[in-house]
Order: sequence, then structure tokens, then C-alpha cells
Amino acid sequence: MDLNSNHKSSVLKDPSPSVNKSRLGVSSRFMMSQWKKPAKLDDVRSNGWLDAMISSSPPRKKLVKDFNVEVAPEDDFAQRAWMVKYPSAISSFAHIAAQAKKKKIAVFLDYDGTLSPIVDDPDRAIMSDAMRSAVKDVASYFPTAIISGRSRDKVYQLGKEVNLFQPAREFIPVINEVFRTLVEKMKDIKGAKVENHKFCASVHYRNVDEKDWPIIAQRVHDHLKQYPRLRLTHGRKVLEVRPVIDWNKGRAVEPMISRNLIKSCLGLSNKDDLLPIYIGDDTTDEDAFKVLRDGNRGFGILVSSIPKESNAFYSLRDPSEVKKFLKTLVKWAKLEKNSTGF
Repeated sequence: MDLNSNHKSSVLKDPSPSVNKSRLGVSSRFMMSQWKKPAKLDDVRSNGWLDAMISSSPPRKKLVKDFNVEVAPEDDFAQRAWMVKYPSAISSFAHIAAQAKKKKIAVFLDYDGTLSPIVDDPDRAIMSDAMRSAVKDVASYFPTAIISGRSRDKVYQLGKEVNLFQPAREFIPVINEVFRTLVEKMKDIKGAKVENHKFCASVHYRNVDEKDWPIIAQRVHDHLKQYPRLRLTHGRKVLEVRPVIDWNKGRAVEPMISRNLIKSCLGLSNKDDLLPIYIGDDTTDEDAFKVLRDGNRGFGILVSSIPKESNAFYSLRDPSEVKKFLKTLVKWAKLEKNSTGF
């Protein structure tokens, strides 16, 4: 029986800002502290958020002889060393298949940057027909879920059968209020875009000149001082305002791979019969990777063309490699079905 659906999760993993300088990302026990006078630009620099914005923003691609390639890193050794630590899931597929013997694979997929490309306009991040076909093929052989932090309306566009978990419903009015204010505050910054995801307001700076990034961070930072129950997190060239609640993609995946769900949905008698595979590209996916890594419960696959630390076991460069991996998984499933007759 398939998991079938897009499962919604809304809380990102925080970086490690300095709590004595700023409230950004700080735990709830600090929420009642008295705010200091309006912050200066030094605040977002000193607490690490400007560095976080830069480090979470991969370099742009350039066109070379009709091929999209990443700008070559200065130290190729670092790239090779990273690939040793996080080998390609495609070239390592034989090992994944060996671990899957006599187990039931369940596939969990992030959407943006994994099934769809990262583009300048988030509204244009659409899954291609070829990718959609690959996902459908995978879902015909394995329980499959898309774990997305997108708004409910956008999630419904991904498929007919959707399971929603919305622990932040009570925050909708305040998120709407913050969204409207941030729209006004970003009007004079060329390229900035503010989106309302119902349970999260996001400020995209992908098309903003890098010299203006500190201004964006500072304006968001200063405005959030009025909202002690909200926090600021970051993704790939995006700042996101979210409720302070204990929820993330790891918490979303955990019950799906627990004994009760397996018994009720997958028809398995033992938790060890399951091999979860989670594919994602963002800091929001790290909590899910960690759930699978802890106790060797499954495999996390990071989608990234640049070296960065992760809780994942394997890597894929981009959505095109994700599609190739999914097709390889389906091909393997067909061979297994023919050889075992299951």
C-alpha cells in the first residue's frame, strides 16, 4: 500500500547564531527576554546570519559550449574528498540494492531543488513531465511520499491524494500580518520577493545584489522583534519566518517509518523490514537525513553540486541525477520482480 502523498512540514533547521547578540533561531526559553534598542547592521554579521545566507547560496551556473556546468572550484581536491565521503547514489547503487534485499523500500522526496530545479522565480519551480513520470513509476513499485513545506494550495497541485499536517494553523493571522509588512519593507530592494506560504513567510534574495543582502537580513531581523513566537531560518537564498514549534521534516518522516504505520499501511511485521530512502537538497532535509542515519535505519541522499556537510549517506548533483536514480531504482525493482515473482 502506498504512502502516496505529499506530507507537509514547515520548520527548518536553525544554524548556530550567537544567542547573546540576537534572537534569531534561539530556543523558546529565551523568548521572554527584553529587546535591546533597534539593531544595527553589525547584528546580522556578528550572530552569523550573513555568513549563513552566503554559505547556503550555491554559485550560479554558467553556460559553456551548450552545457550547464558549475563554476569550477579552486580546489578540486576538496570536491573529490567530499565525493569520497558522500559518494554518488548512482555509482553506489549496487550497495544500496544489496542493503535492500529482503526489505521493503519506501521513498521520500523533497520537491524544490530535488524534483524541480531551483529557479529565480519560485512559482516557476515546476516538475517536468519526465520527472513526474519517473516519480509515478517509482510509486508503482514502492510506497512514495513527497515531503514538502509548500503551502496547502501548492501541495494540492502535486497530486490528488494529499496528507496534510498543519501544527501551525493558529499562526496563520500573524504570518499574514508579517507577510504584508515584509512586502512593504522589501519594495525598494531590487529583485527581492516575498511569499506567503500560509504557515511561513519567505523572503527570496536570489535575484538581489549581494551588497543588499545585509539590508534584507537586518530589516527582517528588526521586524521580528515584535513577534517572540516567530523565528527566522534560512534555506537556499531565502529567509523564512516560521512559528516556534517543535516540527521539522525529521518529525514528519519518523511516524511513517514507525512500527504502527508499517503495520497499518505497508503490511510489514517488523520495522527492520523497511529501508527508507530520503532524497532532498536543503537544510530543511537534514533532520530527515538524521532520523535515517540514527540506528542505520535507511539512506539519506543529498542533492548538491557543491561540497557541504550533511547527515546524508550519498549524493546526487541535481534533479537530472535524481531522475536517473529513480529510473535505476525502477529498473532494479522490475528485475527483482521477474527473478523472485513477488
